[in-house]
Amino acid sequence: MTALFTPRLLGRDAREVTPGAVHVPDWLTLEQQRWISAQFHDWARGPVPLRAAAVRGHRMSVRTVCLGWHWQPYRYTRAATDVNGARVLPFPDWMIRLGRRALRATGHDTATTGSYTPDTALVNHYGAGARLGMHQDKDEKSRAPVVSLSIGDSCTFRFGNTENRTKPYTDLLLASGDLFVFGGPARLAHHGVTRVHQDTAPAECGLSGGRINITMRMTGLDG
Repeated sequence: MTALFTPRLLGRDAREVTPGAVHVPDWLTLEQQRWISAQFHDWARGPVPLRAAAVRGHRMSVRTVCLGWHWQPYRYTRAATDVNGARVLPFPDWMIRLGRRALRATGHDTATTGSYTPDTALVNHYGAGARLGMHQDKDEKSRAPVVSLSIGDSCTFRFGNTENRTKPYTDLLLASGDLFVFGGPARLAHHGVTRVHQDTAPAECGLSGGRINITMRMTGLDG
């Protein structure tokens, strides 16, 4: 497994979208994508299955399975009290190592990288027509960077500002294997997914359709 996560040359250029937010295309190899996709299929079988959370009474079009901590709107719990009461799967050690590698790849200093210990991941599955409205990741006590990985169909990802859900924002294409990290002044920027582009996933990525997005976070929570 360790051999899967070794550095490689990138086929597209990385860029800083805004201070604190960096997009690295083609960061995961197809072999890595297939391996992670297989893990996703295992996670989705439970003990807490994929579910669409309800936010202010409205069911999301994105379905989520969580690792380490279970996210439900505006808080984290160890057990999925809004689904079936089961305790979520533990956060895997390999994902901590991968998160630190992601910070190194996006120019974070040694101190930030070395102390980065994500303890939860929201794994979102986007089917046909799924969207994600503009929002902030602010249910965590920690303001350590968020590491985002994309596998499957490409999407139009909208990355905005910290003040509101409207302009200024940047729309960019996140393709299978792409890395996106946001922290520092961009940590509380509003962001969302406006469109998933069907039938754009590489045949070898391990998904037959749709898109998965893994976001690793440090919650800063105890227990």
